[in-house]
Amino acid sequence: MSRRKIVFVCVGNACRSQMAEAFARAYGADVMEPSSAGLAPAAMIPGITLRVMEAKGLKLDGQFPTALDETPLKGVDVVVNLSGVKLRGLPVPDVRDWKVEDPIGKKDEVHERVRDQIEGLVMGLILELRQTANPAGRQI
Repeated sequence: MSRRKIVFVCVGNACRSQMAEAFARAYGADVMEPSSAGLAPAAMIPGITLRVMEAKGLKLDGQFPTALDETPLKGVDVVVNLSGVKLRGLPVPDVRDWKVEDPIGKKDEVHERVRDQIEGLVMGLILELRQTANPAGRQI
């Protein structure tokens, strides 16, 4: 099964896109090669993001904010845009917009709600990619 290259994008590449990348790595490594980027990357991933992800058993070790304009997009199959900003002119065949609240500066409960929403969206994408890779529903 070939893996699709997916880039998750948000504003600071510190919360939403980092969460999405972590869920994709943990649950969808069989169908995707995830990465993430930001329109205006933060200096670091906030401690609250690390904590809410660790509560799900996921560590963001090795992940750090990266700029979208420094991210190679050649060969990328899908960009998932969580930024709330319309992305134009990307050389990517599939750009999807996910409406997810930006939790920066908000309470833990908001971060947890956003985390759970992103987990569900990533799981849906993983299932879609698995069905596309195995359209006849054959057992692999």
